[in-house]
Amino acid sequence: MHIDLSQLSPNQVYYTFIQSIVPRPVAWVLSDNGAEAPERWNLAPFSYFNGVSSNPPIVSLSIGRKPDGSIKDTALNIQERSHFVIHIPHAEQARDVTSSAGVLAHGESELSLLNQDLIQDPGQAMPRLQSARVAFYCRRYQIIQIGNTPQNLILGLVDALYLDDSIASQDPAGRLTVDIRQLNPLSRLGGNDYGLLGSIETVKRPG
Repeated sequence: MHIDLSQLSPNQVYYTFIQSIVPRPVAWVLSDNGAEAPERWNLAPFSYFNGVSSNPPIVSLSIGRKPDGSIKDTALNIQERSHFVIHIPHAEQARDVTSSAGVLAHGESELSLLNQDLIQDPGQAMPRLQSARVAFYCRRYQIIQIGNTPQNLILGLVDALYLDDSIASQDPAGRLTVDIRQLNPLSRLGGNDYGLLGSIETVKRPG
């Protein structure tokens, strides 16, 4: 089947993408609604997410619009207050991740609907989810408006990284190693489906 994307609606392209660009890592993003908001912290999942640079350490996050066309709270918060925290959710958190995807009024917090606690690590501008096994402490590096919607392509500079002791160790060369089985990351597929960690195949590179 050959598909000419120019003949599809944006909605059709979206559903084609999310079913064929798989699996996608899930960024569970905590952002700051501001001190004056009724509830301080916003939590939302996004799967147009990945790492793009290691020097400097930068991750990318692509965020669309709310159904009414307004800017999503996460993008607005990052635009106005810079700092945010990306968590890599594990398989046991699938229901909470999905619950946090609902649309709430700006200033309301998904945390009030979930059984998730926050913890403040020393020296960090924001808290993180206490249950997190991985958390990237980020601040706004650049926001690029792309497309006709438009999307907010957010580049985040990673200032610090939290790894739970249960998943982190050092290899003989002194490099940090993450036990992917202990992390047990959740990944996004099409529709309502998530991918869970299955078998792992190790293939050495040449040279």
